[in-house]
Amino acid sequence: MNKGFKKAIRQIHLWLGLASGLIVFIISITGFLYVFEEEIRDFAQKEYLHVPAQEKSFIGLKPIIENYQKLEPKQKITAIKIAQNEPNATVEITNKKKKTYYFNPYDGSLVNKQGSDWLNIILEIHRTLLLGDAGEFIQGWSVVIFLVMLITGLILWFPNQMRLLKQSLKIKWSGSFKRVNYDLHQVLGFYACLFLLLIAFSGVYFKFDTVKKSVDLVTGTKLRKGDEVLNKEKIDSTTIPVRYSKIYESVNSKYPGANSISLSIRKTGELRVRMIYPNDWARNQNIIFFDGKTGELLRTKLYKDNNAADVYEASNHDLHTGTFFGIIGKIIWSIVSLISASLPITGFIIWWKKGKKSKPKKVKA
Repeated sequence: MNKGFKKAIRQIHLWLGLASGLIVFIISITGFLYVFEEEIRDFAQKEYLHVPAQEKSFIGLKPIIENYQKLEPKQKITAIKIAQNEPNATVEITNKKKKTYYFNPYDGSLVNKQGSDWLNIILEIHRTLLLGDAGEFIQGWSVVIFLVMLITGLILWFPNQMRLLKQSLKIKWSGSFKRVNYDLHQVLGFYACLFLLLIAFSGVYFKFDTVKKSVDLVTGTKLRKGDEVLNKEKIDSTTIPVRYSKIYESVNSKYPGANSISLSIRKTGELRVRMIYPNDWARNQNIIFFDGKTGELLRTKLYKDNNAADVYEASNHDLHTGTFFGIIGKIIWSIVSLISASLPITGFIIWWKKGKKSKPKKVKA
């Protein structure tokens, strides 16, 4: 490989690393902590995520929302989640203040309420660095930089001579601190690189339309926004409990068999219903959009009509978290996230040591 080219790549890798290292460390550590979010919640919050099973049917959404409104008459609902495959799972209602209320599915009574817990805070740090839109912008472009660093790092790792390949694949634990640190950066970075490329790409997919268009290009298909409904149905109701309840009953009747159904209010004012069904690998989900104020059906995006770009979009979250590959995937993703967090540290030490070495020693008079 041309020495001048490799020197230029090394400079790009170095300065991008110094510029984004702290952000990459934060994103990686919070990603590591959040990988097992579902398992942590099931263990730590089991006393209010489920109630004792009863020989009763679901009371319905209307009385639950009415009970919520008695407790919080001024706080608008932003999300509702119903786990249909678990009859004794509590119904979750989240409001604008990010406070979640858990209701008994059999009688509609309040089981518990809580604000943002430490897992929610970890997720918010991961997404926005707790800096709102500005933090989301910084986070998104830091991940783009990280993608460039992974590619440049892979180029730098590749040995100039094949006889040095074996040396580039293992850590020399008997070496000096400087050598061990260098190997930790280079060798661990190489082994984690493929996974980190997938994690980083799936991360920027959430942020940038350009990335989504790249998936369109590779798959030869176009991501659908949903099929416009010609004969638009309208939920004729002036009250939120009745409107949301009728929407829930309508989609559940028309598209039965969902494991879970969640309703969320988007910034555009649309009400989005996400229905997740049993699947073997890629997530099967129907997404139905309604007018949040009138309950008018706007468009549908059904998984039976999905093309390759739609399948990727439905699977992107599970690819980003490792859930796509089951518990083994989550374990690998957590280990790789720790390696990712270590790279800015070992990289900084490499730069620091080189800087100290390059400084001329003072000559005593």
